[in-house]
Amino acid sequence: MVELVVNGRSLSVDAEVDKPLLWVLREDLGLLGPKYGCGIAQCGACRVLIDGKSTPSCITPVGSIAGASVVTVEGLAQANGALSAVQQAWLDEQVPQCGFCQPGFIVATTALLEAKPRPTDADIDEAITNICRCGTYPRIRRAIHRAAAMLAER
Repeated sequence: MVELVVNGRSLSVDAEVDKPLLWVLREDLGLLGPKYGCGIAQCGACRVLIDGKSTPSCITPVGSIAGASVVTVEGLAQANGALSAVQQAWLDEQVPQCGFCQPGFIVATTALLEAKPRPTDADIDEAITNICRCGTYPRIRRAIHRAAAMLAER
């Protein structure tokens, strides 16, 4: 049994301690936002927030994060159901094409904006290393700047 807080809910997960967090989230908890892309922490499709830090869940053994707080893209919306600023900016800028990689980008962007509320393009290039096979990078960059502006207005 591994104790975790996932999207604000305290849970006991019956999983082997070396099972990757990605598969615990998808198979055991039914959270399908994090995706399997590469399995070696290179593409970013599986990114989640672990104690606020953008982390690849495909290589993170669930036992290594016992007691941690995990947030998936599903957990970013506000309690009243309203989208987070990052999620809303993604829609406003019509970022997704196929959408497969977008949950990882949204999670990574959430962590970036927490650390750097007004990121420069250089900050974005350094922090957001996810891969989008559809090449929506210009829209992603616009969405990140839009989300930063939305958060600054609050």
